[in-house]
Amino acid sequence: MILAGDIGGTKTNLALFEMVEGTPRIQVRQQYESRAFSSLSDVITAFKADIKEWTVDAACFGIAGPIIAGNCKTTNLPWEITTADLQTQLQTDKVRLLNDLEATAYGMLYLRDEEFVTLNTGESVNANRAVIAAGTGLGEAMLFWDGAGYYPVGSEGGHTDFAPMNEQHDDLLRWLRVRYPSHVSIERILSGPGIAAVYYFLRESGFAPEPKAMLGLSEGEERSALISRCALEENDPLCVETLRLFVEIYGSEAGNLALKTMSLGGVYIGGGIAPKILPAIVSGTFMEAFVKKGRFEALLRSMPVKISLNAETALLGAAHFAADRL
Repeated sequence: MILAGDIGGTKTNLALFEMVEGTPRIQVRQQYESRAFSSLSDVITAFKADIKEWTVDAACFGIAGPIIAGNCKTTNLPWEITTADLQTQLQTDKVRLLNDLEATAYGMLYLRDEEFVTLNTGESVNANRAVIAAGTGLGEAMLFWDGAGYYPVGSEGGHTDFAPMNEQHDDLLRWLRVRYPSHVSIERILSGPGIAAVYYFLRESGFAPEPKAMLGLSEGEERSALISRCALEENDPLCVETLRLFVEIYGSEAGNLALKTMSLGGVYIGGGIAPKILPAIVSGTFMEAFVKKGRFEALLRSMPVKISLNAETALLGAAHFAADRL
């Protein structure tokens, strides 16, 4: 059996996979609130108690944080995760930690065609592929083509600088610098909290009045989800512009990543936000910003661009990585 995990700042998904004809097939899956636990080991202990049986031959975990020498200090949790501790707990030396976007990237290779929405058909070739995923934070990775197959390469690209494209973006950057004077990363915009930040920037700039639903928002209520709903269901001008600006910056950053990784094999969009705001992304704004790179516009137009609709891509990628490479 393979134990696979997708560990994020909000939730932790664990699943057991059984090898069936050389392919990992999910047998049982559980989700836990990450902040309810003090460590990944505690989550694994709870998982073991929930399923009442335990046989693990190999394990792989996609974690939101940098993996250094087989260890990880998570970005949005007070956890320190070490391969050695997990090997002891699971009683197997076949344990691997991946950045969560490495796991997501690897999982993209195993999704069916119907699990994607295509934004740009492009020309499919065997070459590097880029993966970008906005959710609780922003993740970026690549699938490196070595001539025979793909290998996931993680990054912390979500914490690089926000690069404005136009005057409105310049104004947004200035607004964000007041709140984050030491560094404005692209994740400050391309994330769940980032949608709310864009909304409040536009509200304070006087773009349009707030919708009644936002005026009646209670403390602790999810702002970004409500903004998206007001945009997509009620066509509220302030919320529509929030999603348009968010999607424009998302497309631009995806194009940046595609150039940095020379992703002639295509670009995958993962994460939890894209499927929830799909009408805004397929409207054309994303691709217009994606290709707007001057002399390299033609190159970017040649790249396939797809959105993953499978919320468990990282979990699937972790399981397949364990099966293929451990």
